[in-house]
Amino acid sequence: MVYDRIEHSRRYEGLHELFGRAFGVLRRPDIATLTPGRHEIDGDRMYLVIVRKDGTGRDEAVLEAHRRYIDIQFAVGGTDTIGWKPLRDCTVVAQQYDEAKDIMFFSDAPVAWTPVAPGMFTIFFPDDAHAPMVGNGILHKAVVKVALPSSGR
Repeated sequence: MVYDRIEHSRRYEGLHELFGRAFGVLRRPDIATLTPGRHEIDGDRMYLVIVRKDGTGRDEAVLEAHRRYIDIQFAVGGTDTIGWKPLRDCTVVAQQYDEAKDIMFFSDAPVAWTPVAPGMFTIFFPDDAHAPMVGNGILHKAVVKVALPSSGR
């Protein structure tokens, strides 16, 4: 997991061939005006999801993990507190892996909570289980889904 401010995002662009483009999307001045839902960037290699909805409490948070995509989650409005636990330590599967949606869920409790305020981002790799959308009121975030290189699948 990576946690930082968007103005420092260039430090992480070398981690993946598509990260430079992904962070460029998140730095767009109009990011807050995009409508909720999926926005195409590069087909299934990389796309943007805008989310605007009520946050949940920690007791309702569910850890999720992905196998094919890296999540770059950027807080646009409201503070999204995200739970985290290493995937290798997750033992209670709540929902088996859904290949079509690239997601599985765990009933384990996060071992750490990170407040992601507007202007902050997190990067979750496939070995990071994470529980997003924890907070009070409406949370507005942009998530860039970046496919792993084919050699990493």
